[in-house]
Amino acid sequence: MLKNFFPNKILSLNNNFVKNLSIGMILIVLVGLIFALFISPPDYIQGESVRIMYVHVPSSFIALGCFAFIGISSILNLTFKIKFLPLMAKSLAPVGCIFSVISIVTGSLWGKPTWGTWWVWDARLTSMTVLFLFYIAYIFTWKFINNFERANNISSVIGIIGSFNLPIIRYSVDWWNTLHQPSSITLTSAPSIHHTMLIPLLIMFFGMLAYSIIIFLIKYKTELMKFKLSKIKDKK
Repeated sequence: MLKNFFPNKILSLNNNFVKNLSIGMILIVLVGLIFALFISPPDYIQGESVRIMYVHVPSSFIALGCFAFIGISSILNLTFKIKFLPLMAKSLAPVGCIFSVISIVTGSLWGKPTWGTWWVWDARLTSMTVLFLFYIAYIFTWKFINNFERANNISSVIGIIGSFNLPIIRYSVDWWNTLHQPSSITLTSAPSIHHTMLIPLLIMFFGMLAYSIIIFLIKYKTELMKFKLSKIKDKK
């Protein structure tokens, strides 16, 4: 699986692959939006506001997943010095950062009709905000430190430290008495959400995941080209 992300594989990708993936992503999202906005029923307690879930939940999953990859790649990078791993993590960071912002904003929009306020220092919301700050720190490290090795080492440390926040986000609703509802979907048990809401939620998740892959591939290919050009300049 990892071999598919080797530099030569990515650099040989043609525009048709990304184009076809983009078309598939658009179709998936359109189907998901039709289900989410028109077919799925309103919640018996939250009413129509529950439809925000179809953007909020997938965004949260992707934001967490992106940083989990950054954390793992940071550990492997510092241990084995695999050069393309930091480039993959660097390319994925903006995607995760965008979805962390979407998660926080949609969570706030969902919180207003549900809790009666736009924002509370709830454990889940606060820990997601901390994740966003780690994303910013990681991205800015690469942006403002020109030396590759130094930026690589500092960003890897940020990625590892930030990973400790992920289980806090995941279990915050279980560890503390929070306003945020318990998780409806987990890896260890059957989903507690009804299938009429689960189906559009999964469709939207795969659509947004496809979007994430597209942006990542474009960014990763660009980073590989910049890295190769910098190596050529260093040899001159």
